[in-house]
Amino acid sequence: MSFIRVFIRWQQSTRETSEALQHPHPNTSASCCCHYRAEPSHNTHTHTHTHTRGRPELHSSEPDDMSCFWIHSILIPGFFVLFGFEGFPVISVDSQRSTDNITIRQGDTAVIRCYVDDKVSKVAWLNRSNIIFAGEDKWSLDPRVELVTQGQLEYSLRIQKVDVFDEGPYTCSIQTKQQPKTSQVYLIVQVPPVIYKVSDDITVNEGSNVTLTCLASGRPDPSITWRLLNPSAEALDVGEYLEISGIIRSQAGRYECKASNDVSTPDVKYVSVVVNSPPYIKEVRSSETPVGQTGVLHCEASAVPQPEFEWYRDERRLSSSQSVSIQISGSRTLLVVANVTENDYGNYTCVATNRLGIHNASVFLYKPGTGRDINASGCVCQSFWLLLLSVLSALLKC
Repeated sequence: MSFIRVFIRWQQSTRETSEALQHPHPNTSASCCCHYRAEPSHNTHTHTHTHTRGRPELHSSEPDDMSCFWIHSILIPGFFVLFGFEGFPVISVDSQRSTDNITIRQGDTAVIRCYVDDKVSKVAWLNRSNIIFAGEDKWSLDPRVELVTQGQLEYSLRIQKVDVFDEGPYTCSIQTKQQPKTSQVYLIVQVPPVIYKVSDDITVNEGSNVTLTCLASGRPDPSITWRLLNPSAEALDVGEYLEISGIIRSQAGRYECKASNDVSTPDVKYVSVVVNSPPYIKEVRSSETPVGQTGVLHCEASAVPQPEFEWYRDERRLSSSQSVSIQISGSRTLLVVANVTENDYGNYTCVATNRLGIHNASVFLYKPGTGRDINASGCVCQSFWLLLLSVLSALLKC
């Protein structure tokens, strides 16, 4: 590799200049340079390793002149930073600092880079107090861990499928004649969010207090947000528990729990909440019908469970016959009066019931020109005798 050859030539040039300074020629004036030397020692410094996106770079150097300190501290580390990157998801890090914090996502591959002098013969990788590699001898039993070498200048560590137990300090250690040299990286493993517990779908009565639960794991700890997936879908409380006091029918629906920590896409779960509520007649439509034509009265109610409907004319309960037809579809009912006569004009009552309550409203079939509002949804009224009659009718059914 061309950049390695450049580096070696630079070392040779540095040493030649250093020797010239130590034994100057009588006709030569001295200039500032550095003597770059690294020799093996008898002792071996060990260090431990795990999965990381790391980046220590080690250069064994002993500058003899402080005026050339910038060459070793800035030029060489910068050189390898430029040429050491291998691309995502493998992260390469080259650094002369004593310790770097490296962050990697669970499941990715980490490469911790270490560069050494070509004359250094004893090197080792350590994780905490465990030796991973001593020279090219592998001490670790982990098959995911391997050594990455290119010639004699690179001594890097690769960890595949990083997991949380790989988190910790990793040290590249070499020895020179003078003293040991080390470079350390602390590996931080991030974990995508996972929701591991969420409330089951529930059914409650209107007015009840409700608590929804959503528990998630991840590193860092995920943030949990709630939304009710109605047309507005506005955000609700933030946290593992969503408290709803005195729930009303408009708060029924599908609730979304989202756990996110910016490591990957959020994890999302859903909880359906059904709110039982007594009937409420929300719309009625009267009918302006000439004699001999067909009149249709409309009545629609909101209720959970779905309501049962009954129609009354004065105090008499109506049922389907040749002249009158009662149609029910879900939360809506129609009273169809065929071949309207003068006797059919008047006030009709729609009654909606379920096990939680009862509601009724008046609807009118009237002759054209009498001036009644055919959209008289405001003509919702209560009648004590009619309520009592409906309750008695329901009891008789039982």
